[in-house]
Amino acid sequence: MLACLLVAVSLLFLGWGLTGRVWLILEMRSVKLAGLILVGFSVGVATVMFQTISGNRILTPAIMGFDALFLLLQTSLVFTLGGFGYAQLPGTMKFMMNMLVMMGAAMLLFGLLLSRNRHDIQLMILVGVICGLLFRSLTSFFQRMIDPSEFAMVQGAMFASFGAIDTTQLIISSAVFAVVAVVVWRNLAKLDVVSLGRSTAISLGLPYDRIQMGVLVMVAALVSVSTALVGPITFLGLLVASLAHILMKTHRHVLLLPAAALISATVLVAGQTVFERMFRMQSTLAVVIEFFGGLLFLYLVANGRVR
Repeated sequence: MLACLLVAVSLLFLGWGLTGRVWLILEMRSVKLAGLILVGFSVGVATVMFQTISGNRILTPAIMGFDALFLLLQTSLVFTLGGFGYAQLPGTMKFMMNMLVMMGAAMLLFGLLLSRNRHDIQLMILVGVICGLLFRSLTSFFQRMIDPSEFAMVQGAMFASFGAIDTTQLIISSAVFAVVAVVVWRNLAKLDVVSLGRSTAISLGLPYDRIQMGVLVMVAALVSVSTALVGPITFLGLLVASLAHILMKTHRHVLLLPAAALISATVLVAGQTVFERMFRMQSTLAVVIEFFGGLLFLYLVANGRVR
């Protein structure tokens, strides 16, 4: 049913108001649609896996500081190169740099902490939160030193934008997601055991530490790709992961992961369709998702639904 719903909203996105140069418009909309679906799949899968490893239903990969690092990178580039130099950088170069830096920072964090304290993922999350605060402080410092006109360029990167998705970047992102999806699909049963906890998984003969590191690497890859492609979306993962748990009513990842991916893609495509075709807006969807995701976060915390 979720797959059928995604197909329906995708067809609506492609066909609504289709006039004039039909094939040209369809080509442009198809690229944007593929980007929306890819980002939705990546965010949904990454969030559910991260919650499985952390054993907490209110955490998302954004808590590790990915979004803050992305904004720091954009602000640093504008500060060092200036607004004109930043605008002249090739889009694919900026995409690759953002993706590689975020993945490199995640690997450094995971390697340094989990190599010595392999069972202490809570410490890793705490360090990630502290790094995120540091990145935001540095971003604010650089933003105060740049010109107002250049700050407008940085401000455009603060929220996810689905208006223009580069085809080359989309192909690279799709390849990364495909590799991760194959690995995840082969290890769905192991994720079910991991969700039982470290001691239980080890007693059942599962190499918990190795699987934990592998899952974190895949989460870092998915989040880095989606953030570098369209920008930061902090609360989308929390929103769709919670809906997936409510609808599926199970801890089996063979159902949770596809459900979260389909819900996430459907939310993005349907929301973008409404805002573009009905309200003629381009950048409002991310703000609305952050608002409702933040409300859901407060609700889950207030009701103690963290597991």
